[in-house]
Amino acid sequence: MDVISNGKLLDLFFLKSKSTTFELEPQILILMKTILLLVLCTIFTFTTSYSQDINFYKNAKGDTHICGEFPLDYLERDSNYKIWFNKYYNELKLPKKRLRLKSKLKNTTVDIYLGTWCGDSKKWVPQFIRLWDELGLKRSQLRLIGLYNDEKRYKTAPNGEEQGKQIHRVPAFIFKSNNVEYARIVESPKNDLVTDVAQIALGFPSKPNYEGANYLFKLVDTKPLEVIQKNKNEHYKILRTKTHNSKELNSLGYVLLKNKRTKEALLCFELNTKLFEYLPNVYDSYGEALAINGEYLKALKMYERVLMIEPENKNAKTLIKHLETLTEH
Repeated sequence: MDVISNGKLLDLFFLKSKSTTFELEPQILILMKTILLLVLCTIFTFTTSYSQDINFYKNAKGDTHICGEFPLDYLERDSNYKIWFNKYYNELKLPKKRLRLKSKLKNTTVDIYLGTWCGDSKKWVPQFIRLWDELGLKRSQLRLIGLYNDEKRYKTAPNGEEQGKQIHRVPAFIFKSNNVEYARIVESPKNDLVTDVAQIALGFPSKPNYEGANYLFKLVDTKPLEVIQKNKNEHYKILRTKTHNSKELNSLGYVLLKNKRTKEALLCFELNTKLFEYLPNVYDSYGEALAINGEYLKALKMYERVLMIEPENKNAKTLIKHLETLTEH
């Protein structure tokens, strides 16, 4: 392109496009290379710093998951997690009126125990964070801890962060003031997320889901097993009012069993057979725990109870044959 002036300064405004392109091209290339290098360095630094701070493990399927404490924004940026995080973060339905709960929660911290393998965690953790953001609260008040989902370390964390917290379902949101728990949400909201958090902020929290399992887990965490056994009938009466289905204690029993707390697991499964005596699965689970503990005769009786309720149960028939061979010796 030629630029022409009608004045005497024609020569000063006359530029040849070829020479201009030739002179600028190396400079543009250098600039582009520099920018690209900076971007790559930033990405590398981000990835490296996070990978050094975060613990990962592979489950039986070969999938990689987070375990232990990790920074919240990793879920937003990492390609493995950001798809479901952003999806559910944006799906939260907020009330039209602005919530004024910031002053009530400004001194609260929340420990969030989750599994990046867990459907409920994928849904409720991003939505909780969205609500927290909307309330104008600091993300630094939130602490995220990923749990294992393998047979040997089921629902535990690398440094034992979950110990004494009675984590049997995830996600679990534990609200604390001065490092003392005053409320929690277990697995999913009791009402809806906005209502549950508002009730907690105003000092009237709903009782979390799985009251029966929560009660029994805290009991075995804080009382000697011998004392619990002596008062078993009293605890049974309490559990009757708190336990709504057999899955509550069944799930807790396996959490205890997989974490080598066999005696506590046996108590849990036994109580479940008293609470739901007409369901075959409670005897199946109790029988499995008894067999693991080497109590084959008792285990055999449990599987016979399964067949009394469900005569065609193939699993029970198979295990009875196996247990009979073990009790003959």
